[in-house]
Amino acid sequence: MNAFKPAFVLLAFFLTAGICFGQSDTLAPKHNFSINAELWTRGEVRHGAMPRDGKADYAVFLTGKSVLGFNYSNPWLEVRFSPKFYGVWGSSSTGKLTIDEAWFGLRHKGFFTRLGRQKLKYDDQRIIGSDDWVMASTTHDVINLGYESQRHKIHMLVAFNQNDEDIDGGTYYFDGGQPYKSMQTLWYHWDIVPWLSTSIIGMNTGMQSLKDEEDKTMYQQLFGIFVDAHPKNFSLQASYYRQTGREEHKLPIHAWMTSVESSWQATPRFGVQLGYYYMSGDKFFVPKDRQIGMALKTEVRGFNPLFGSHHQFYGAMDFFYLSAFYGGNSPGLQDLHTGVSWDIIPKLNVTGTYHYLAITADLQDVKKSLGHEIELSLNWTIAKDVSLQAGYSYMKGTETMIRLKRTSERNRLQWGWIMMVVTPEFFRFSK
Repeated sequence: MNAFKPAFVLLAFFLTAGICFGQSDTLAPKHNFSINAELWTRGEVRHGAMPRDGKADYAVFLTGKSVLGFNYSNPWLEVRFSPKFYGVWGSSSTGKLTIDEAWFGLRHKGFFTRLGRQKLKYDDQRIIGSDDWVMASTTHDVINLGYESQRHKIHMLVAFNQNDEDIDGGTYYFDGGQPYKSMQTLWYHWDIVPWLSTSIIGMNTGMQSLKDEEDKTMYQQLFGIFVDAHPKNFSLQASYYRQTGREEHKLPIHAWMTSVESSWQATPRFGVQLGYYYMSGDKFFVPKDRQIGMALKTEVRGFNPLFGSHHQFYGAMDFFYLSAFYGGNSPGLQDLHTGVSWDIIPKLNVTGTYHYLAITADLQDVKKSLGHEIELSLNWTIAKDVSLQAGYSYMKGTETMIRLKRTSERNRLQWGWIMMVVTPEFFRFSK
């Protein structure tokens, strides 16, 4: 069956392309072409996280990315091509020139198809997002087929990845440019009324087996619902996701998560936020004298948020889901947070957020609390297409944080950053 998957992918594309393209040549062409750029430069100071040789010292560095976008469209065709360079200033090993996006799409009367390397963003980006904060960001080599009307959207994603143009070797795929071997996703969105919408998603992801023959694939499934309500000055978002199937070591998966996020815009310039996330976790850590062993486990209960924009959730210091827990397992996460947002002047916004963080699994001789994190951030729009952003985060960790994340024993974790973002449009042409 694996050998036929690329053929099914291409067949699905050409069938949908035929639907999209049908009769489109009768439309009066209008050509649009533009060139734009996205330039980020960020300086960071870190202290107290993941010490080497038992010592935690300051780390200071600059990173940047430069993306150049070429965009073309007419009534039935869309094309985007965007090369990107990113890396640490002065490094000879981390700088990388790559392709951020390279896709073309056909559309007609609500039907569309896109083929190639794309950035995908769905709902609040918890499960599928671009994660632009990470300079590498997240892209997918995928076929996106769908239909969109005023109130309804349905997208079907199909992907099949390989390491090389092998003559033989089956469908082995490991440590490639994409985080999965194959993926099929169905997403449906419904705007029920102007202030209320809901989405459902079903995803099947195939990962290379690490315990079986070379071409064996382990499939895991995710199902969930997302609701977004924003009556007047209030907003409420809620989600629930469940994971099943088997992971790369053939262990069964039984994991889930839920989230609630609310906000109130008290005045045009001042808002308040309150939210709570719960991610199920594994119960198989065995802490002893600050060393963690892993008991023989029979299932996976740690929820995996897959391809989401992790930086915007779970605390800005990115201790969770961008970096693994010590030992590989996830004991789950609770994140109770509240914050305020204030537009001091029309183009200057400051925010403050507090997080209480804890694990969800019951571990031997370990309390659940991970600590408290406080975040301050600033966003100043200096001019059109130019903004200055800055932030500072402080976390007071617990003994559990030390054991599970190998952080500084002083428990005082700090991070500061400042960033310039420039997004000019160099050229636009329409005819």
